[in-house]
Amino acid sequence: MSPLAILAIAFVVLTLIGVPLFVSVGLTTVLALFLIDIPYTLMAQTGYGSLTPFPLLTIPLFVLAGRLMEVGGMATRMISIATNLVGAYRGSMGLVTVFACMLFAALSGSGPATTAAIGSVTVPAMKRDGYDTPFAAAITASAGALGSLIPPSNLMIIYGLVSETSIPRLFLAGLLPGILVTMLLMVTTYIIARRRNYGGGGDPFSWNPFLKAAWDGKWSIGAPILILGGIYGGVFTPTEAAGVAVFYSLFVGTFIYRELTWIKLYEALRFTALLTGILILLTPTLAFGQLTAFYDVPAAVQVGITSLTDNPILVLLLIGIFYIFIGTFMESLAQIVLFTSVFLPLVVSLGIDPVFFGIFTVITCEIGFLTPPLGANLTVAARISGISMERISVAVVPFILAYIVGMLVLIIFPDVVLFLPNWLYGEAK
Repeated sequence: MSPLAILAIAFVVLTLIGVPLFVSVGLTTVLALFLIDIPYTLMAQTGYGSLTPFPLLTIPLFVLAGRLMEVGGMATRMISIATNLVGAYRGSMGLVTVFACMLFAALSGSGPATTAAIGSVTVPAMKRDGYDTPFAAAITASAGALGSLIPPSNLMIIYGLVSETSIPRLFLAGLLPGILVTMLLMVTTYIIARRRNYGGGGDPFSWNPFLKAAWDGKWSIGAPILILGGIYGGVFTPTEAAGVAVFYSLFVGTFIYRELTWIKLYEALRFTALLTGILILLTPTLAFGQLTAFYDVPAAVQVGITSLTDNPILVLLLIGIFYIFIGTFMESLAQIVLFTSVFLPLVVSLGIDPVFFGIFTVITCEIGFLTPPLGANLTVAARISGISMERISVAVVPFILAYIVGMLVLIIFPDVVLFLPNWLYGEAK
């Protein structure tokens, strides 16, 4: 049996018996080093190198900023603005949830964090409004996934580091697809809510309440403007922007809204530590990725897929199906680190822009957030709503279809992704 087959069997068996992913990848990597007689110091060297890139600091900073904005009162004011916009429509609270998640996504950078921040307020509100609980939880889980598509995005940062792609270009490329997917989710929510006769009892839109809510929430709306405007205006880098976001959220929560207490600050720090602990995956997955290059796995994959088709659209569809399947049981961060090095050379050889492939990868990861048994967003939504993940998994299917439609639109019309970065920075050389 070839060493590659032994490694594949070892990884699959370890994963199926429930060994934590970073341990599975790590043990498989150590086995590979033993089989090909490479010094074990490769793991230590890769571990050190994986955690030293300065842009990696962006992830915990944005997670902390998003949590501080949630507990400091900024999230509730975003929800108030959204409520005054769509309160009189069918599915009003569902539409509010999607819209508020889109706004909060520009602050948190994380799908599960966005789900927790907005869902903790809107799921109880939807239940009071007569919504079926699985449907309310499904809206929150699917809209929360926007946290990984709308910049700043933790997954885009990881992809940018692994693929050596410009992070500001990736951030800008995610804006229009994020708006597109938001619209698809709102349409899906509206259609289902109208059929089930949910919501629609709010006050009709009126400028005075809306302007009052907008004025009260001006500091909340100012956050994404400050963060993204500073990045694209050349004032600061994404990492510096994350630091500014933490300072801004501390200042607003403490001195403007006065809702941020020492207990809430401690809780935010604890939440950040728990959520960013997933970065432990970087060490074994990067080492594993280096070994795939040693075994010429990218070249073998390229030969295998191009023997079937060299049509870029069909190739992206095949990769998308694989990513969606693998996302059912693998963390998105590990998925990006492991498979970007495998598929990126293939898609680049077919003329596909690495920035486009990054956004495509993130959308497939978002679908993984919504598919059991892993389903990070489903887990958070289940905890918030108090029902089982199995019940949410059925209700979330229409929203998964909305994401798939969005993915297909981007594959057919890649300029939706590339227009803004090419317009602002020029076409990549």
